[in-house]
Amino acid sequence: MSSERKVKVALIGAGGMANNVHYPSLVQFDDVELVGLCDLVEDKCAATADKFGIEKRYTDYREMLDEVEAEAVYILMPPHHLYDLVIDCLERKLHVFIEKPPGVTTHQITWMAKWAEKNEVLGMVGFNRRYIPLMRLCREKVLAHGGPMHQAVATFYKWMDEPMHPYYRGAIDILTSDCIHAVDTLRFMGGDVARVVGSVKPLGENYDMAFNALMEFEGGGTGVLLGNWRTGGRIHQFEMHSRAISAFVNPDFDASIHQDGNLFTERLDSKEVAGSDQLYKYYGFWHQSRHFIDCIKSGAEPETSFQSAIKTMQLVDQIYQNQL
Repeated sequence: MSSERKVKVALIGAGGMANNVHYPSLVQFDDVELVGLCDLVEDKCAATADKFGIEKRYTDYREMLDEVEAEAVYILMPPHHLYDLVIDCLERKLHVFIEKPPGVTTHQITWMAKWAEKNEVLGMVGFNRRYIPLMRLCREKVLAHGGPMHQAVATFYKWMDEPMHPYYRGAIDILTSDCIHAVDTLRFMGGDVARVVGSVKPLGENYDMAFNALMEFEGGGTGVLLGNWRTGGRIHQFEMHSRAISAFVNPDFDASIHQDGNLFTERLDSKEVAGSDQLYKYYGFWHQSRHFIDCIKSGAEPETSFQSAIKTMQLVDQIYQNQL
């Protein structure tokens, strides 16, 4: 980790993800200075600022950005509150990190990307599954042994017993808001998608609950999405298959490698691979923030840039549009 200079970062949002995974990551970097925090709820702002040693606190983000010297901004807001804040920051020529989903529509992230390019700054979306150390290690092993993947599977199951919509009172659908993690990870494993057919069902509810898709990657491999919010509980796991090697990964716990006809040739523990039992470390949040800061310092485009996020949102659109 380089300490040549400190990247000055302003923060917008003092919610659960901010407190539990994003700010605990940033505060560990000796080349980052947290120069201000803004949240509409003054008590939340004060408690979070106290927790992470942030001196300057605000309830108006424009006032914060007028007063502090910042190079980048973390905007951790619900997707339907996100767009204007992102554009305001990009117009100030600030690098911007946002959580998934990157807005409510593909149109919104497309214009975020245009404004970032116009102002010659970086934008990054927190698709943290790509940055999980266990996921990256398994992907490296599969590609090194067997070449490009010919099959990849992303499974995301949850149990949601909500009479009304579980995400922001219906402001955004489940596939775009949450199951998008699995969609983006399919792109991480298999590459960009050439064509897709989907199956989306409400399963007796008044909003869609099941999201399944079969896709063909541009490299010729096959991708499978299995998403269902009406199951027995949260199961989030991935499969990566190439010639003579397979990896089955549950990043909450572990992975198994099967190679050359032999089962369980290697077992990998998620926390051991990350070198930490802290969620923000072994689940990729620390690593995605480290990547963002490094990109700011080097000028490189983030792996999950706004431009990349357009393709993930387009794939979500195509799953809805190209139904069985």
